Amino acid sequence: MIELYTWSTPNGWKVSAALEEMSLPYSVHPIDITTGVQKETDFLSLNPNGRIPAIIDRDADDFQVFESGAILVYLAEKTGKLLPSDAKGRSLVLQWLMFQIGGVGPMQGQAHVFYRYFEEKIPAVIERYQNETKRLYGVLDTRLKDHRYLAGDYSIADIANWSWVRSYAWAGVEIDEFPHLKRWLLELEGRPALIAGAKVPFEANYRDDDEQAQSFIKQAQGMIGR
Repeated sequence: MIELYTWSTPNGWKVSAALEEMSLPYSVHPIDITTGVQKETDFLSLNPNGRIPAIIDRDADDFQVFESGAILVYLAEKTGKLLPSDAKGRSLVLQWLMFQIGGVGPMQGQAHVFYRYFEEKIPAVIERYQNETKRLYGVLDTRLKDHRYLAGDYSIADIANWSWVRSYAWAGVEIDEFPHLKRWLLELEGRPALIAGAKVPFEANYRDDDEQAQSFIKQAQGMIGR
């Protein structure tokens, strides 16, 4: 049994979606990041960086893993799913996984912060992160022009990038100019396991007209700097 400590964010979805795709049994421990509980001693014993998600593998001597990318690799190796065993295939998946971890996540994450959460709206900063997010989307779009998935067969690289790209509108970015990315996103949104994973620990409706979303914005404003 995997114990998953998470919240409804793109990094959280990466792991819950992978668990669903791999058909691994897991239990969920919601970590409400709007309250700062992720900075308390109990959670810091799981992730010293105070970020979700984290897991405990009860079937492997209570082995703990933090950092979403590291968790994806661990689960893929544990199950033998969604990560090739040959060196070249494995490397290709890891390249596109690292692309998300080092590029899409940080840049789109900052677009979320400055477009949605930061109380002082700084147009130049917002534009900077939105443009960089779109540049990275362009890289994905070019790759997906001639490839159904990012790294050969469907893999953890697709799960990781999907978890972020699906919230493009929350960053104030549109994807109509990226037809191949849009095709890929629509296909992945049709995978029941991914959608189930994106509802863990609850379904987050991040839309401008949604009360839950507006409440989260107010809570997130208090999180900045924690």
